[in-house]
Amino acid sequence: MSAFQKETVLSVKHWTESLFSFTATRDPGFRFQNGQFAMIGLEVDGRPLMRAYSMASANHEENLEFFSIKVPDGPLTSRLQKIREGDIILVGRKPTGTLITGNLIPGKRLLLLSTGTGLAPFASLIKDPDVYENYETIVLAHGCRQVSELAYGEHLVEGLRSHEFLGPLIRDKLIYYPTVTREPFRNRGRITDLIASNQLFDDIGQPGLDRDTDRIMLCGSPAMLDELHAMFAARGFAEGNHSQPGHFVIEKAFVER
Repeated sequence: MSAFQKETVLSVKHWTESLFSFTATRDPGFRFQNGQFAMIGLEVDGRPLMRAYSMASANHEENLEFFSIKVPDGPLTSRLQKIREGDIILVGRKPTGTLITGNLIPGKRLLLLSTGTGLAPFASLIKDPDVYENYETIVLAHGCRQVSELAYGEHLVEGLRSHEFLGPLIRDKLIYYPTVTREPFRNRGRITDLIASNQLFDDIGQPGLDRDTDRIMLCGSPAMLDELHAMFAARGFAEGNHSQPGHFVIEKAFVER
């Protein structure tokens, strides 16, 4: 059996000149946990060209969804950004990743901290009813350079708020906090600085970081991951993994394309 399965592109949406998302068919046998990633790609010159991508779709959804940056000279993304409905992509059969709730010890508030396309695994997680059962509050923070780059996340959250089944859970428990660094916006600044100064928590009317109750997932730029890792470790938060759950987890598999 091949390590990859062939799936058909169902839709493509270009959000900005540098960001796009797409949906594809899903093999009935492809199972994953919300927050995980898989190797996906294209066949180029008869060989698979693959990169790690989080599933932005939830594991209960019929189709797969991915959220991607466009890298003009990127070996894969320079090609992937040109896909259209009906094209074939390759999807690895073995999903993995650290951004799963089982890698966290129980808590009351879940902080999902992302930059750029690091939002993708959290798009999956905030569609998971179990997340709302396990936490009193979920804070989804998404940092970008420009306001236009927030469009995918804003569309996602707005759609969930009106969802027939998830809507009531979302409205009661999910706090969405978008922020930008290079343009005027209601929230300004890097996520790292906004947490260090407590501004993020003040803005959403929530208490500051608390190791006893907060559980954290991180996905985004290398600088953001490094800074927040150091910050949380200095405050006594322990990093979790598959063998030892902790206060926070980091996904490092796809910080660069």
